[in-house]
Amino acid sequence: MAGSFNFGEWISARSVIGDTLCEIGEKNEKLFVCTPDVGMNLKGFRQKFPERYIDVGIAEQNCVGVAAGLALAGNIPVIMGMLPFLSMRACEQVRTAVCYQNLPVRIIGTGGGLTSGGGSTHNAMEDLAIVKSMVNMTALSICDPNMIRDILNLSMDYPGPMYIRLAQGKKDRQLYEPGTIEFSIGGSVTVRDGKDVTIIAHGEMVGEALDAAEELKEEGIDVRVIDMYTIKPFDRETVKKAVEETGKIIVWEDHLMSGGLASSIADYFVDEEIRPASFRRFGIPQVYAGFGSGEELRRKYGYAKEHVMEAIRKMV
Repeated sequence: MAGSFNFGEWISARSVIGDTLCEIGEKNEKLFVCTPDVGMNLKGFRQKFPERYIDVGIAEQNCVGVAAGLALAGNIPVIMGMLPFLSMRACEQVRTAVCYQNLPVRIIGTGGGLTSGGGSTHNAMEDLAIVKSMVNMTALSICDPNMIRDILNLSMDYPGPMYIRLAQGKKDRQLYEPGTIEFSIGGSVTVRDGKDVTIIAHGEMVGEALDAAEELKEEGIDVRVIDMYTIKPFDRETVKKAVEETGKIIVWEDHLMSGGLASSIADYFVDEEIRPASFRRFGIPQVYAGFGSGEELRRKYGYAKEHVMEAIRKMV
């Protein structure tokens, strides 16, 4: 689904989360907000609804357990935190307390990929592989902070647990004009049409993919870009259509190349006997990355824009 796009502004995803939760809290008394000491942008909710705001301190396992209890009592808890710790330190609690009981707990946070600036301990580079393997879990990866408002509102009526992945969340690039695209849980956005090759991306890589497509246009290469913001369940029909119409597929993500969206799509191709003319994945290799910005680390580890563009030139 195409929409209107805006590439000129940057805003804080964390601020959008805080504002959106306040808006939802006004009309939905079942909304609780829980955090493991990551409440800087939740002050508005805390002040308006102190009885529905719970900060457990730096204790992600406890935070997930509290949220599960709130959900069992008929509420809709949203956990706001840092994804490396919510997906790994609290892995057992997410699996057994939340997913096993199929509870409507929403886990939303920052640190997706190599964006945190805090080194390997603070980068969530295995998180999607972990959470998408859990039964009943729905997983999303957000490229535009404006999407958060729509996704959180949609999540209030969506069954079961949900994991919502963001990058750093402090200064995030806007891609979509608010109100121009109707998002759905399980959907995707074809941000740019093209006939020669398709880039399927999520998170920060969507903006990078659009930049690459615009540069390659000057070379006569027509690139389709798909924002696959729902990782589980991903939009199979859009992927199948891309194979039929362009033949050549690149999956580009700020996640380990093994276990993320590319692995899900590769499994789909094998299971359904779909044979693209070319298929390549770009992401984090089997390394624990050091310190640096996301851009620096992508260049260091071979999945920056220039690496993807060179692969596309060879494909076509």
